[in-house]
Amino acid sequence: MNPMAVTDDAISKIKDMILSGELSTGERLPPEKELSERLGISRSSLREAVKALEVIHVLSVRRGDGTYVTSLEPRLLMDALTFVIDLRGDDTLLDLFVVRRILETAAASIAAGFLTEQELDALDRLLDEVGEDSTVEDLVEHDMRFHRAIAESSHNAHLVSLLDSLASKTVRARIWRGLTQADSVPRTLHEHREIYQALRDRDASLASALMAAHIAGVEKWLRRALEA
Repeated sequence: MNPMAVTDDAISKIKDMILSGELSTGERLPPEKELSERLGISRSSLREAVKALEVIHVLSVRRGDGTYVTSLEPRLLMDALTFVIDLRGDDTLLDLFVVRRILETAAASIAAGFLTEQELDALDRLLDEVGEDSTVEDLVEHDMRFHRAIAESSHNAHLVSLLDSLASKTVRARIWRGLTQADSVPRTLHEHREIYQALRDRDASLASALMAAHIAGVEKWLRRALEA
């Protein structure tokens, strides 16, 4: 079964426990082994579901203590399903990533000729702020800052504005990919470092090609998710 579909199923089962009153506000979830057996899902699927519900503040993971229900507000409970709707119910999301790839590729090519040493140093420091142990939320925030810094270095305000608009519409998909795709954090950081090095070398063609491949990886994942 598709990993994202398994995670969605686990989220739905936890949501049902909350809606039925089996779990209430402030209550701690049963131990992982017990809960996974009760729900009939693997422990890895349960962990991914908990991560997703923690992102939208339905669950709170307290290290060394346990996982707690934070809220029963319908709006928060529905957010888990909205993640799925965003990815599966609207093919235009894939179209947005195609447009984003075109614009990001152009931004990287232009930036290679305009980046100052100060901007390159700032980009280098930005890369050092995250590591392979970073959370998905930190990774997505870093990803957005990294791409915006490159766009700004093109010194084209219209291009920056267009990419900002696309970024706000694709952030949920980027978070979901981080939660459901193995090794997404190290892979993203490695690709960012390669793009940075091409920019540092003032190699516009290579920076453009690496950026295209970087965005295409997300497109490929999303296409598979939509087909599933």
